Amino acid sequence: MNLVDSCGWLEYFANGSNANFFSPVIENIDYLLVPSICLLEVFKRIVQQRTEDEALQAMVGMQQAKVVVMDATLALEAAKLGLRLKMPLADSVILATAYMYNATVWTQDADFKGIKGVKYCEKPKLKKKDKYHLNK
Repeated sequence: MNLVDSCGWLEYFANGSNANFFSPVIENIDYLLVPSICLLEVFKRIVQQRTEDEALQAMVGMQQAKVVVMDATLALEAAKLGLRLKMPLADSVILATAYMYNATVWTQDADFKGIKGVKYCEKPKLKKKDKYHLNK
């Protein structure tokens, strides 16, 4: 199984310079997990930079994969991981989700660099015209 971090989805939807890194994983929906927190982050960023209609279209695409809703068990595992690895909340939820489902995380978020089970691609330098990137 695979899991694409929010920044990967945003890169894919914006057809950014790393979109090809994420495309094969995102387009293989039978083996793709989407944590519900990624829906939140991606929707929010696209609405901020574009329109709600475009954000809703992105949600339709993301929900073609298996959406994982955070329950109490996942929340506690994410909290433990976040404390141990000193990760931001959303990142710890994403990593805990991947670990619970034995999935590989695909990201360009440097917070994940060097962590077991993560495929990392360095994020390109943000240009003013670029859209969707999370400010991480």
